[in-house]
Parts: sequence; structure tokens; C-alpha cells
Amino acid sequence: MTQENLPSDTAMPKHEDSVIEAGRKLFSRPVNFVLGVAQLEQLPPEEKTEICFAGRSNVGKSSLINAITGRKDIARTSNTPGRTQQLNYFDLDGACYVVDLPGYGFAQAPKDIVDTWHALIKQYLRGRVTLRRVFVLIDSRHGFKKADLDMMKLLDESAVPYQVVLTKSDKLKKGQLEKRIKEVVDALVKHPAALPQIFATSSEKNTGLAELRAEISTLL
Repeated sequence: MTQENLPSDTAMPKHEDSVIEAGRKLFSRPVNFVLGVAQLEQLPPEEKTEICFAGRSNVGKSSLINAITGRKDIARTSNTPGRTQQLNYFDLDGACYVVDLPGYGFAQAPKDIVDTWHALIKQYLRGRVTLRRVFVLIDSRHGFKKADLDMMKLLDESAVPYQVVLTKSDKLKKGQLEKRIKEVVDALVKHPAALPQIFATSSEKNTGLAELRAEISTLL
């Protein structure tokens, strides 16, 4: 299923062909891992735009980053939730940083380490001047969980603009996906920092990836 096949009233982004092409060209450029940040002091200078991906553990975040960059393993995937334990910075050919946040909501690690990750995420989101947009990934099969709502509350309080990206949309039938999209769009009205337009994506089927690339290209 493509985003074009969804009803027009579901707040799915629609970009001109020229913007879609700009997104394709942007993500066809080299992308490389730069560094992993475990403490704020390790953050790179605020010299270029940062685009951030956040989501619960096992939501498909690494798979999505690999898919939009057209790489198989630029972001490490794992069947073990909570494997990403730091802010991972990727340089998109000097155009921007793509930042992969640690998965929240569950992690196979001691509580003190998990608490440290959460504190780092909060400090990063509240103080990063060059952060233009956070994409909050939600598993389309399950919708919002408490951990997602907690993250959205933090983004609202921090006044950081964010958009919801539904992952694994190919796992739902069309009617089920339409219902999930409506639920999400209706819920976002209550969140002041949330943008109303969302993405329904599938890393396996490449659904919605062109639109997501295009959206990112407009932020640079």
C-alpha cells in the first residue's frame, strides 16, 4: 500500500514531484556513522541541522533508518530490544546529522543504566538548538503506549516540533490501517508540539519512504 492509496482526510503529507526528487537525491548521498554519544559533553558542535528518530524499543527504528538511507546496516538492527544504548550520530554528506535515540520503554540493561539513557535523552531534547524535527516512531499494530505518550509530553514541554511515523504498516489490512491513522491524528490535536501530518511506512515494502525523505529535505 502506498500513501497515495489512503483517504485524503488522513493528514498524510503530500509533496510535489520536485520535492520527492530532492528527497531521493539527498538520501542517495553518502551517509556515515560519526559517533555515539553517552554524555552531553560528547555532542558535536551545533553547526548543522539535526533530524532525530525516537521510538520504543523494537519499533523498527534501525530498520527504518537503514531503509530511508538505502543502506543495509548503517544502523544496527537486533532482535534484542534496547540494544541502542547511546545517541548515534550519522552524517548525511555534510547536509545534516541523522540522530538515532536509544529505544525507550524497555531495555535489557540494569535500571541505573536505563535511567542514565533517559536523562541523556531529556537533556538533549531540551537543549539542542540545531534540532529541527523529531520523528516519533509508533508501531502501527499497537498504536500509542504509555512510553510513547511520555515521550510526546516531554517534546511538548520542550517545544520541539515532532511528527509521528507509523512503522510496519504492511502488517495491517487497509481498513485497520485507516482506523489506526485516524486514531493517531485525533490524538495529536491534544499535543501542541506535534505536527498534524503523519507517515505510514513499511521498511520491508518501502511504503511512505519517499514522502519521509521529501519531508526531511524541506527542513535543510
